[in-house]
Amino acid sequence: MSFSSVPDLVLEPMIRNALMEDLGSYGDVTTRAVIPADTTYDARLNAREDAVVSGMQVAEIAFRLVDPTLQVITHIADGQTCQKGDTLMTITGSAASILSGERVALNFAGRLTGIATKTAGFVAETNGTTARVTCTRKTTPGLRLVEKLAVLHGGGFNHRYSLSDAILIKDNHIAAAGGVRQVLEATKAHASHMMAVEIEVDRLDQLAEVLEVGGASVVLLDNMDNDTLREAVAMVDGRMATEASGNVTLDRIASIAATGVDYISSGALTHSARTVDLGLDF
Repeated sequence: MSFSSVPDLVLEPMIRNALMEDLGSYGDVTTRAVIPADTTYDARLNAREDAVVSGMQVAEIAFRLVDPTLQVITHIADGQTCQKGDTLMTITGSAASILSGERVALNFAGRLTGIATKTAGFVAETNGTTARVTCTRKTTPGLRLVEKLAVLHGGGFNHRYSLSDAILIKDNHIAAAGGVRQVLEATKAHASHMMAVEIEVDRLDQLAEVLEVGGASVVLLDNMDNDTLREAVAMVDGRMATEASGNVTLDRIASIAATGVDYISSGALTHSARTVDLGLDF
């Protein structure tokens, strides 16, 4: 297992649910009607455009859940690049089984490859800086784990996986609790020493108060222009990690990275990625 994969056992319930959704209560009636049961075939999962690959582990699990006797070989692994026309995977065995698993495998692989490819584009814009590109919790419900894996495959990094991973104090928390000082003092009184604390600010006076009160290890600099980001980084002066968020686009990310922030988070990596065109050819 690499840093950008998880045990098959963890992914299987998600993929099994997707297969059950597609197969319905009576299975693939079309395939059963028109394909003789003893028909075998060699199928190829091919790229129809250049991309950074993700979802091969998921696709392999999908085919094997449909039919454990299928022989599945991955030729271009998750995290590697492919070119239009490359064969990413071959699947050999029952034609009916291959056809029954095809759509779920392609739905996952195309979606996840799109996320990895978009992430790689963002990461490339930060070359020459120390900034790391991270995702957010703006993921498809039920698919967060694999979508965050796809971000890793694209060279990005993961933010928290869920609300239970870390304390992230947002503007609504600050407003409801009465201010920056109040939320930080409450956090210091109640948070475990093992729990990371991040606080969001959108003004430099809020940042000054965060630095005065203490209690956070990361500050999220929300929707600041580049000049303000530079000033914020100078104010922090290495005392805590800095994360820029909000209005992070491909044409702006290089200039954000140049301000000296440590992290740049973007929900677009997952919520706005285009599905890459992959096809299963017989």
